[in-house]
Order: sequence, then C-alpha cells, then structure tokens
Amino acid sequence: MEDSKNPDFIEQFYLDCGFATRVLHAGEHVGQPDTRSHANAIFQTSTFTFHDAQEGADIFAGKQPGYVYTRLGNPTVRLLEAKMNALEGAAFKLAHPERRLSSIAFSSGMAAVSSTLMAACSTGDTVLLGDVVYGATEHLCSNVLRRMGVGTVEVDMSNLELFEAAMRANPKAKVVFLETPTNPTLSIADIRAISRIAKSINPEVLVVVDNTFATPFLQRPLELGADVVLHSTTKYICGHGVVVGGIVTSPNDRFKDALYMVVKDVGASPSPFDAWLVNLGLKTLPLRMTRHCENAMAIARLLEEHPKVARVFYPGLPSFPQHALAKRQMSDFGGVVSFELKGGLEAGRKLMDAIHMWTLAVSLGSVDSLIQHPASMTHACVPREKREKAGISDGLVRLSVGVEDIADLQRTLLEALAKV
Repeated sequence: MEDSKNPDFIEQFYLDCGFATRVLHAGEHVGQPDTRSHANAIFQTSTFTFHDAQEGADIFAGKQPGYVYTRLGNPTVRLLEAKMNALEGAAFKLAHPERRLSSIAFSSGMAAVSSTLMAACSTGDTVLLGDVVYGATEHLCSNVLRRMGVGTVEVDMSNLELFEAAMRANPKAKVVFLETPTNPTLSIADIRAISRIAKSINPEVLVVVDNTFATPFLQRPLELGADVVLHSTTKYICGHGVVVGGIVTSPNDRFKDALYMVVKDVGASPSPFDAWLVNLGLKTLPLRMTRHCENAMAIARLLEEHPKVARVFYPGLPSFPQHALAKRQMSDFGGVVSFELKGGLEAGRKLMDAIHMWTLAVSLGSVDSLIQHPASMTHACVPREKREKAGISDGLVRLSVGVEDIADLQRTLLEALAKV
C-alpha cells in the first residue's frame, strides 16, 4: 500500500468516500511526525529549528519541505487545511484531476474575507457585492476598500437579470462576492448561473462564495462553478462557540499564490490551538448539521403558523420564494431561521428579554440555540436604508437553532411569544 501519510495519497484515496468518512479521515496526520498518537498534536510554537544552516536555507528556498515560522505555516494548521480540501473539493477533484486544490486558514472569518479581496483586487478594481451580506463585509467594502481605491457595486444576487446587467455594466470587475444563503434573510443565489454569466462576460473574474451558513456538508460552490469558497470557521465548522477563525479554498493557482502572500505579509494566520479546536469540532459536522436542519425546519413551521409572526425566512419552507432553487443547490436547508414579528422592534425586544434556553448572543452555528436582533446587533453598522432595502426590518429576529431536544425549543419559544 502507498504511504498513508503522503498528502497526495490521502487526497486521492478519500475522493470516492462519503462526506462523514472524509471528515474523520481525510487529512489526518498530514505534516505530523509518526508518533503513533491517535489524536493529532498541537504544535504550539512560534518558530521551528533546523539541523544545520543548509537545511534552513533549503526550506526557506522551497527546495525541501519543512516549517520555519508559524505565521508562514504550521503542522496543526496544515492538517485543517488538508481536511477542508477533501470536504469542499472531492467532486471537483474527480472532475478536474489535473488541478490541485489549496486551502488557507485564517485568524477570523473577516480575515478570510479581507485577505481574499486584498489578494484579488488592486487600486481601480471593482467588486460586485451581494446587497445582503454580513455587516462587517459590507462595511469593509464600503469603507476600508473604498479608501484604497477599490470600488463596490451592490447587486441583488438572487435576481439573475439584475446581476447580468451589473456584470455587463462592469465587465472588468475583478470579483463577484456573494453569500448564499444570505445573512440574515436567507435569500438564495444561483451559484451555477451566476458563475456562468460572470465568466461569459469576463473569463478572468473570480466568483467568491461565502459558504458559512451552508457548510460543505450542505453545499459545495466549487462544484457549481465558483472559483473561491470561504467560511467563518467560528460558526458551524467548529460548532462549539470556542474559536474565531476562517478558511479559504480554491483551485485557482494565481489567486492562491496572491492569497498566501497576503497571509505572509499581513499576518492573518490562526493560532495552532485554534486550528486544533476547529479540526476537533469538524469531525462531528455531519451529525450536528443533520440535527440543526431537522430542528430548524420544525421551528420554521411553528413560527409560520403563529399569529404574532408576520413572515418567516427559511429556505426549507415551500412558501419561501426560492425553495425550488434551494432544493436543487443544497442537500438540506441549514440551521438558521429568521422571522419578522408583528409589532416591530419593541416586540422583538420583549421576545428576546423573555425567552429562556435560547441564548441572547450574536454569531451562529453553535450546538446551543442563539437568538439575536440583526438591526441593532450584527447589521447595526449597515445604514438603515440599506437594511430596509435588503429586508432587514427593525422587527426581524434571527435564530441559530441548536441541537437541543426540539420539544424544549418549541415550548420555550412559544412561552416567550405569549409575552409579546
């Protein structure tokens, strides 16, 4: 049998395996010494030693493999990156065996977003940005990148006619950046159609998909034509609310080289301990996501029938405008449910102050259920007119549905709604 510690062998061997098998075995022990340890080690070190000066020079020059400094690479971080290659890119690799995927881990989801845009764009370039994205992503583009001379054109990515018009009006755009499902209205963008339209107008444009809400268990954008997929590993990838991190995966060689230079020069690399925690949480991703989706569907159905709820946002509901597209593009519908209360902001405050078990906190994707108010929390930095245009009303409440017993989640939610 071939060397089971060889990364190329590992990548090839697990291509035909199921997702749960890949999440447990692909990438395990990549770059780590053969200590016979069942659990992977944490290389909590800032620097690495050399046997002699020549070895140090050869590793720095790329003539032989090795590590020199954790900002530039670390065995614990590399293991996480190897595993994400297998999760996001198995089908892509089977379809394109000549191309090599690479993943780069980051110290936060926003470090992954900002580094991606810095690697892809220069002064004078344009980004086509989804009109509903994470508040910090919108703020980065409209403020930080603007000061650097990178323009942003916002477009409703769920409307292909509007997207094509925006693309034709900006044929030299360097990046198309979208979330699907979006945060927090869960709108769905057709990744395959957007990639096809974008490439027909500008073959060099990078289609970047923030896949945080779906995870590779539910949706794999590279298989649908995207060039880059990124995640906030803070959320479902880790799953336990103990890490801030991000990761980017792409088969585009020019982009990957530019992205690594940003990590090297800007220093957005993660700590080894955080990478170890993400890898540990990642092993249960299929189990957790299955339960998240089951519970979220039950909560969405309960809310849709409640008289104090004006509207429910969840792609799994047949009433959701893009339900058919979600079924075609995703294997299930995720663990986030948003809903609009009758009574607006005051009703939302009463609900969040009255509810038990659901933790009042931002973020999402943890095993326990969270509740928050986007207009005053995660999207407070987005101007009101932009929020309202995107459907983020003052009465919108976002739920990250956890893996608790569904009867308890339903009971406590109904008790809180009764007090509104």
